[in-house]
Amino acid sequence: MDMTMKQELTIRKLNRNDCTAWDQYVDAHQDGSFFHLTGWLDVIKEVFGHQPHYLLAEQYDQLVGVLPLFEQKSALFGHALISTPFCVYGGVLANDDDIRCQLEAAAFELGCSLEVDYIELRDREEKPCADPWFRHCQHATFRNTLADNPEDVLSGIKRKQRAVIRHAMNNRLSWDEQDNPDLCFDLYAESVRNLGTPVFHPALFQKLKHTFGRRCHTLVIRDAAGLPVSGVLSFYYKNQVLPYYGGGTQAARELKSNDFMYYQLMLLARAKGAEVFDFGRSKIDSGAYHYKKHWGMEEQPLHYRIALVNAKRPPNLSPNNPKYRYFIRAWQNMPVGISKLIGPRISKYLG
Repeated sequence: MDMTMKQELTIRKLNRNDCTAWDQYVDAHQDGSFFHLTGWLDVIKEVFGHQPHYLLAEQYDQLVGVLPLFEQKSALFGHALISTPFCVYGGVLANDDDIRCQLEAAAFELGCSLEVDYIELRDREEKPCADPWFRHCQHATFRNTLADNPEDVLSGIKRKQRAVIRHAMNNRLSWDEQDNPDLCFDLYAESVRNLGTPVFHPALFQKLKHTFGRRCHTLVIRDAAGLPVSGVLSFYYKNQVLPYYGGGTQAARELKSNDFMYYQLMLLARAKGAEVFDFGRSKIDSGAYHYKKHWGMEEQPLHYRIALVNAKRPPNLSPNNPKYRYFIRAWQNMPVGISKLIGPRISKYLG
């Protein structure tokens, strides 16, 4: 799709030779996030099988805007064009609002040609809304600035949550941050099964580590006997750490090892030079949302937007949707081994 627009602006699809320039643009842009990087093109295409449609804008032979998009198509969950599935942030990065609007118009034209149900842009910051786009988001993200030493990090956490962490410190927990995506995935898989959510394909964690290298780390917490009880896979980008896929065994609740894990991650990230702890998104008023609020972090509403193409109403893929209630209960009672086999066939559409 090539579209020549006013002021010698051209919008076209990305090719492999563009990846370095694209990532350099993301690195330099003030709103550029880890999820705008081209590494996600390979991760999502290879692990989940979704078709990428990365659009870039050029003006006077210079890259002036980017928009990562993926096409998801499922009889159960619908047909969509998303920026970006499995990621908390997305949408257009551009030099100015005019270029942004032209990239968004190109995305809508693409969605119409693909006959999708809707297009979703996962903007972190609020953008002016004009037809056919409208805000459709019930999520917030949580962030805080990391203090320079362990005492100040701990004192910056709310009193009740601070007491939970101190309790965990008495449980003789240990940690290691040797790269171990497989073990981290096993801990995550058990945790999401317990929540009634289909787990991702086990290749995901290895692919993320292979693709992003030193920007992707795992942290594992062990109990007094040395058994792994909690784990988290995190991303490091610019001056931030983003704990992204975290979970634990049934024993983690009593040991408070997840709480210990996130506190320990704050200390490790600060030692690596990170200044911001980005706790990621949660659905407003959900259990995860209230858990993050207990840490005392700054809540920031997200500003996702959608445009309807063939759909008559916005999608509702929330686990609170009544039509998923019985499915969630059945999944919670499923053996972990079976959930690992079946889960990837479903979760690939839950991005």
